[in-house]
Amino acid sequence: MTLDRRNFLKTSLSGAALLSVGATGMTACSSKATATEDKAATKAVLNLSFQESTPPGETLNEKFDYMEKLGITGFEPWGGGLGGRVNEIKEALKGRNIKVSAICAGFKGFILSTDEAIRKECMDTMKEIIAAAGELGSVGVIIVPAFNGQVPAMSHTMETRNFLCEQFNEMGTFAAQHGTTVILEPLNRKEAFYLRQVADAASICRDINNPGVRCLGDFWHMTWEETSDMGAFISAGDYLQHVHIASRKTRNMPSEDGDADNYIDGFKGLKMLGYDKYVSFECGCIGNRNIIVPQAVQLLRDQWEKA
Repeated sequence: MTLDRRNFLKTSLSGAALLSVGATGMTACSSKATATEDKAATKAVLNLSFQESTPPGETLNEKFDYMEKLGITGFEPWGGGLGGRVNEIKEALKGRNIKVSAICAGFKGFILSTDEAIRKECMDTMKEIIAAAGELGSVGVIIVPAFNGQVPAMSHTMETRNFLCEQFNEMGTFAAQHGTTVILEPLNRKEAFYLRQVADAASICRDINNPGVRCLGDFWHMTWEETSDMGAFISAGDYLQHVHIASRKTRNMPSEDGDADNYIDGFKGLKMLGYDKYVSFECGCIGNRNIIVPQAVQLLRDQWEKA
C-alpha cells in the first residue's frame, strides 16, 4: 500500500486540530465546573446549632448566654409542647444573634401506622408543631416515618411509599403556608426499618415536589448507612434543609471518640452545595460540658476550614 504523504499530513493536521479544540473545550468545561464549585464553597457557612440539652445552664437565658460566647447561632428545641413555649423562646431570643434552627420531632403517633387513629394523631400533632415552628421562624420540623418497634406498621412496599408521599405532601403544604417546612430524617437500621439513606429521603422530596418538604442528613446515622458522607449530602442537593452531628462511635460530643470524629468529607460535600443552613448538635456528653462543648465546637470549625 502506497502512503499519500499529502493526505497523511492533511489528516494528521486535522486530527491535531480536533484534539486541540477538544482539549480547549475540556479545559473550559473543567474551569467552569471549578468556578461553580468555588462559588458554592464561598456561599457555604458553618452555622452551628445546639439542642436545648447541649449547653450547660439551668435556664434558657443561661444556655443562650453560653451559646453566644461560643458564637453558636442556632437553637433546636424539642417539638413536644412547643405551642405553649413560643412566647418564652421568643422572649429569651430578643436582642441575640441566635435563631431557632429546626424543631426536633415531638409529635405523637406515627405516619406509617396501619391504625388510622394513630396516623391522625401524628398528622394533628405535627400540624400543631408546624404552626408553632412558623411563629418562631424555624427552618422546619423534623419527622421520622416510623421507628423500629412501632406497631402496627405498614409493610415496606411501593404502595406504602406512595401513601407516605401523600401524607408528607399534605404536611408540606401546611408547613409552606406557615413559612416553614417538614424535614424527613433518615435513621440507621438499628432505629428504623424505613428511610435509612439521605438519597432515599431526597428522592421522596423530588417526587412530592413541594417546597414545604425537605430532608436532613445526620452524621451519626450516616456513619452506619452511607459509604460516603460527601456523596450522601450531594445526593440531597437543594433538598438538604438541616444537618445533625455527633461523635461517630458513641453518639456523644464530637471529639469524644478521638480520631474517629472526622467530618471533613461531609463538610466538603456541604461546601460543594453552598450549604448555609444549620449543623446542629444531637448528642450526649461523657465529660464536663464546660470543657467538652467548646472543644467540640473548635474541632468542627477546624475541620470545616480543612474541607
